Amino acid sequence: MPLVTPLARDHDKDVMELAEFFNETLGFPPNSILTMQRRPRIAKAFIELNKAVMENQGGVTAEQKRLIGYIASTTAGCRYCQAHTALAAERYGASQMRIENVWSFRDSDLYTPAEKVAFELAIAAASVPNRVNAELIELVRTYWDEGEIVEILGVIALFGYLNRWNDSMGTTLEEGAEAAGEKLLAKQNWNKGKHI
Repeated sequence: MPLVTPLARDHDKDVMELAEFFNETLGFPPNSILTMQRRPRIAKAFIELNKAVMENQGGVTAEQKRLIGYIASTTAGCRYCQAHTALAAERYGASQMRIENVWSFRDSDLYTPAEKVAFELAIAAASVPNRVNAELIELVRTYWDEGEIVEILGVIALFGYLNRWNDSMGTTLEEGAEAAGEKLLAKQNWNKGKHI
């Protein structure tokens, strides 16, 4: 049971117009946004931040951003966000094989060296305490320019917010996200946990 119950999709017209963004990324507006709309300024600001972070301006693809979000969310332990990022990664072209095997990225040919470094950054930056160090910074700079690094850390930080929001709220997982989690994350023994 969630800490705060989501409101109806049509509760706030302005929020719902902005939330159309999620119909592309997920196929539905997430319950996290429906809960945030109890304070519309928070919902609107969050949607605008999400749109800005997920905009592709360099070499980081939409698919890669969702895989980075998945790794950060798994590191943080948020099952709600794990399902959402897996679903969005698939919608942006990730094969089931890339999603299922992302945790063996270090030894896999499914991922480029640049992706592997971005995944290491996601793990280090999503960890508490933070584990980003000088060695990792130098490695990240080898593969990604400064604008791309801002995009990658933007994704990790965005999901840091969402991980805390959804895990603390116990946000109810939507049917589509639950089905994606069961399909795409079965190898990781994913379950919806408290997100009922």
